[in-house]
Amino acid sequence: MTPRKFKRWRKRLKLSQKEAAEALGLKPRMIQYYEKGERNGEKVKIPKTVRLACYAIDQGVDDYDGGGD
Repeated sequence: MTPRKFKRWRKRLKLSQKEAAEALGLKPRMIQYYEKGERNGEKVKIPKTVRLACYAIDQGVDDYDGGGD
């Protein structure tokens, strides 16, 4: 997921950076880094766990307890 796609995901869901951070369990500053694609001049990659969480939220999943029990 590129920084551009990440920002598009957030905007499509009509989430503020703060709301996206809360939904993903992150600090708002990380959302800014992911959308910019860098932190202090260093490239920032969006972790697979965050990408998967974005997909889950996109599918309407807001929490997961392990299921199947």
